[in-house]
Amino acid sequence: MVDITIPAEYGYVVLSALLGAMALNIFLSFKVMKARKVHDVQYPMLYSPTNEQFNCVQRAHQNFLEIVALFLISSLIAGVFHPLKVTVLNVVFITGRVIYAYGYYTGDPEKRQRGGMYVIAYLGNFVLAAHGALMLAGVL
Repeated sequence: MVDITIPAEYGYVVLSALLGAMALNIFLSFKVMKARKVHDVQYPMLYSPTNEQFNCVQRAHQNFLEIVALFLISSLIAGVFHPLKVTVLNVVFITGRVIYAYGYYTGDPEKRQRGGMYVIAYLGNFVLAAHGALMLAGVL
């Protein structure tokens, strides 16, 4: 049996991951709702067959939803072992996703790459979570 001690700094991980992801999701959702009104895209249409600007706004949100589950899982696991590193990575992730969204909002999907720094944080949390798992397994 392995005992796990939750470090006091883990609170920063929870705040940066859960509150950051929740705030970002709300922000992105409101952007899509506003774009639906501006571009007259009615529910249940997920994308517009004719309006690329709306599709870019929708895609920024949809892409976030596609990756947020693994981000949260890896962040919360990795944070048990590396709380301060993970907190920094979480801030980089959320900041990168905001920049990514604003790049997409220009209507030129290539400009979303400006926020590509989120990938480093995303992968960093995954690597740190795997490191923690290997420590628990007694491999490291």
